[in-house]
This record gives sequence, C-alpha cells and structure tokens, in this order.
Amino acid sequence: MAQPIGGGAPDESVPVDGETRPSPIGWVRAVLSGLAILIVGAVLFLYVPNWALTHLTGLSRHGRVAIATTGFFVLFFAFAWALRRLQAHRAI
Repeated sequence: MAQPIGGGAPDESVPVDGETRPSPIGWVRAVLSGLAILIVGAVLFLYVPNWALTHLTGLSRHGRVAIATTGFFVLFFAFAWALRRLQAHRAI
C-alpha cells in the first residue's frame, strides 16, 4: 500500500485545527477514576432499580417492573451523558 505524500504517519501529538493538546493523566488518577466510575455505575444500575422494585409495594408487579426498567434506561443514558461531559472537560 502506498504511503501518502509527505512520508510517514502523522504525529498524533500535534494539535490540529486549533485543538488544544490533551493533557495526559497519570496511572493513579486513571485507576481511581475507573474505580469511581465502576462504583457509581454499580450503585445506579444495581441498587437503585432493586430499591425501586422492593419499595414500590402499592403497584402491581407489572407496574414495578415498568418503573424499574424505565428508570434503569434513564439512569443509563444520564450516566453515559455525564461520562461524556467529563471526558470533554478532560476530567477523566
């Protein structure tokens, strides 16, 4: 396969079109960020739906499952959005 004009692969560390160069995070911060994300995710996706299923006793089983499932997906998209915002601000 032919290489593009100008030689080898472009340098990925060079900012393109006015972008700022990303600041790398250290291993300790990366591990702590990963653990925090896992803990928050486990609480949101395991504890909260389980709490809803056990505490909404006035509803039928179908109603509790519908609320827990809807809540799960709302929390999932909110968590994904929050992670994306943190990534955009280079916090994680």
